[in-house]
Amino acid sequence: MLDWTDRHDRYFLRLFSRHTLLYTEMVTTGAIIHGDREYLLGFDDTEHPVALQLGGSSPADLAECSKIAEDWGYDEINLNVGCPSSRVQNGAFGACLMAKPELVAECINTMQQAVNIPVTVKHRIGIDDLDSYELLHRFMEVVSSSGCSTFLIHARKAFLQGLSPKENRHIPPLKYDWVYQIKKEFPALEIIINGGIKTLEETQSHLKQVDGVMIGREAYHNPYILAEADALLFDDHYEMPSRHEILQRFLPYIEKEMSKGIRLTHMSKHVLGLFHAQPGGRKFRQYISENAFKPGAGIEVLENAAKLIN
Repeated sequence: MLDWTDRHDRYFLRLFSRHTLLYTEMVTTGAIIHGDREYLLGFDDTEHPVALQLGGSSPADLAECSKIAEDWGYDEINLNVGCPSSRVQNGAFGACLMAKPELVAECINTMQQAVNIPVTVKHRIGIDDLDSYELLHRFMEVVSSSGCSTFLIHARKAFLQGLSPKENRHIPPLKYDWVYQIKKEFPALEIIINGGIKTLEETQSHLKQVDGVMIGREAYHNPYILAEADALLFDDHYEMPSRHEILQRFLPYIEKEMSKGIRLTHMSKHVLGLFHAQPGGRKFRQYISENAFKPGAGIEVLENAAKLIN
């Protein structure tokens, strides 16, 4: 599973693994109800299975948006109970909902009644001073009583004040053991661990304790780690594509999206890490960064950048 991706990133990452569940970045209920749904919800058929992560705290609005997403073709709806940004807090959703497990349970119950696809929760292990294992256990107990059976747990607490969202991704200490213990105490639940996971070897280790692993930013910075995932984790030994082959497979999608008016730079940013730690990788990133935003830039920018790889 992968976290946070936008529509172009999701398509690009799908080229690496056939068994990965892709998540959208969070979309608020208000944006879906009042905004441009094609822009917010559109995705390519090759991205399946794909999940929509919703931000909100109104059971009625979440139910409405869940139904919209199901009709749009999404395979799962995920409620965000982990984002600590001030914008999210002002809207009374995201990580601050960790303090309101009964409301989360009500939201999940209402969403489940509206759709026939899975409804899941992604959350932290605590917030601010509400950071004991006992409170996490109670959160799981209350929310699972709604019928929710899948929890994606970021193994860090969140500081709602004093840390930026970026700092909240790496400063609070990881407590993987808490997530492992939750799985032991709630064996019937599907528990998926998240936070600081950067290698497939780490993924294998976590899978001895929990049901699934979510990789977030490492898949963005170094996407080629997913090329081995199918063989290593799913025993699917298809012929692993090279980095250059991945880039070539991405180009037709870029041309199709550009014909719709999407600028190259909105898609090229997702390939910057394709040659991570490879000879010429830095030149590859630099060339794209310096040329993709220019008027009239097309796939030749990526083709020329690829020639800089030693």
